[in-house]
Amino acid sequence: MRIGLFVPCYIDQFYPQVAIATLELLEKLGCKVEFPLNQTCCGQPMANSGFASLAAGCDKNFIGNFRDLDYIVSPSGSCVLHIKEHLQDPKQEAAAAKIRSSVFELTEFLTDVLQVKTINASFPHKVGIHNSCHGQRGLHLSSMTERVLPSFSKPEQLLGMVKGISLHLPERKDECCGFGGTFCVFEEAVSVKMGKDRIEEHDRNQVDFITGTDVSCLMHLEGILKRQGSTVKTIHIAEILNSSEA
Repeated sequence: MRIGLFVPCYIDQFYPQVAIATLELLEKLGCKVEFPLNQTCCGQPMANSGFASLAAGCDKNFIGNFRDLDYIVSPSGSCVLHIKEHLQDPKQEAAAAKIRSSVFELTEFLTDVLQVKTINASFPHKVGIHNSCHGQRGLHLSSMTERVLPSFSKPEQLLGMVKGISLHLPERKDECCGFGGTFCVFEEAVSVKMGKDRIEEHDRNQVDFITGTDVSCLMHLEGILKRQGSTVKTIHIAEILNSSEA
């Protein structure tokens, strides 16, 4: 089974440790991982800003990099959802369709494809979980409180396998953090207020870390935490699942 590691551009530039943790975790679980060196942005920023037609070059490049792999895994739910819903190329539609059906966010790959039952990891801290909108409502990584359906959470399922961890959910556990890509630029005040509301709930739980499946949301929360002088840190779920901290 050949697995391609899809590293979104902002992770590559600002949070390379998340990509490294994802690679190491997959290899620990017995996966043969390949990293296509010519990968770039998936095109989500253009599409979200109303310029999807300008992402054609990104689509063509993505297909060229990942078309021959069995699975594609990424530590970013929003970027994975973009590929699942928008990747296209009229000249390579069969390859695009194959990729759309074989690209996975990290936690969904671990639970649904590898069907991981145990993880050799240790992280003895109080950790709050943030459910990102794209992951929850787009990829169905966890249940939604507004729907009367059985409760589930793939990230929680995996974190529950980590030794020493103490998980704490905010009261409104599936409320948006306010990042929203370009939304945080065009509606800065609203975005920040939403982020502060999320952090306030985690503060009431006295957590040491806030984790999630999308670095973009964590980046937004991290900025607010730093401006508040908070000691709470953000950490991607891949870093916890790959941790051997005593």
